[in-house]
Amino acid sequence: MRVQRVVMPWDAVSWTVLEADGSPVGAVDRFLGFLSSSEKSPNTVKSYAHDLKDWFCYLSGRGLAWDEVTLEDVAGFVAWLRLPPQGRDGTVAVLGEQAHHCGASTVNRKLAAVASFYRFHARHGAKAAGVLRAIQGPGRGYAGTAFRPFLHHVTGRSPRPRLAVKVKAPRPLPRVLTVTEAQAILDACGHLRDRLLLAMLLEAGLRIGEALGMRHEDIDIGGCLVRVVPRDNANGMRAKGGRGRAVPAGAPLMRLYADYLNREYQAVDSDYVLSGRRDNTNCPEPGVIWILCLECASGQPLFAGEVRIIFWLYRIVIN
Repeated sequence: MRVQRVVMPWDAVSWTVLEADGSPVGAVDRFLGFLSSSEKSPNTVKSYAHDLKDWFCYLSGRGLAWDEVTLEDVAGFVAWLRLPPQGRDGTVAVLGEQAHHCGASTVNRKLAAVASFYRFHARHGAKAAGVLRAIQGPGRGYAGTAFRPFLHHVTGRSPRPRLAVKVKAPRPLPRVLTVTEAQAILDACGHLRDRLLLAMLLEAGLRIGEALGMRHEDIDIGGCLVRVVPRDNANGMRAKGGRGRAVPAGAPLMRLYADYLNREYQAVDSDYVLSGRRDNTNCPEPGVIWILCLECASGQPLFAGEVRIIFWLYRIVIN
């Protein structure tokens, strides 16, 4: 099986899962089509497609029908995800000290995608629709104790659905850069465009998709504001969750933006703040088709793959 990109009749991008013979998996195709028609993010649809591909590969390898699975089959899917891909078909023995291929958070994300898939088909009378659902009682695990969380009175007495199978995932502390490390990255930038991109991530706290979709009209120099506006962009970047916001920014970021316009951007005719020219020569990393040409801006928006090349180059410089 494989995941395939699909362009909808109204030019929207969606994804589907194909069998080995190229035919779509009908149940998955209907669910992903529903998500696309509901204007879910293409990235969300793509993630669901990959997760459901794993689920149907697991079912196919064991001769199971998707609408006749049991809770034990779901637990077997968790164990299957933990195995390396070479050992999932049973032909290769896996040593006991082998590290898990999928982490706990990845397993839970895939289980959530499968649960959403079955909730959708529950509306059409699928027999195994409730296999991944359980109802958590109003006590929420605090029976026999006097402790109740804040706002328990709002939803504490109402039963709520939850996953019947879930892996306990640790909550690691976020890794952050020190002031010295952040400054070293900024100082390593040989172009104001790259420095502006990193400064937006560092100072304004933007996501990479929000920065790459930034337009000139979104930056208010006088008010020291950076606005995140949900919209469709030529590079496929989107604001997380389709939500907009206004982010206060310092005067140094505004000065950097002005210097970038005067010294590098100049008379380029483009709405996008961050732009670059692509070339497929002198690729420093195997498997990368496009590499960023570190010259002048050309009006084309930067793509996510090009930003990975930027980080790859500057990592070499810093190290």
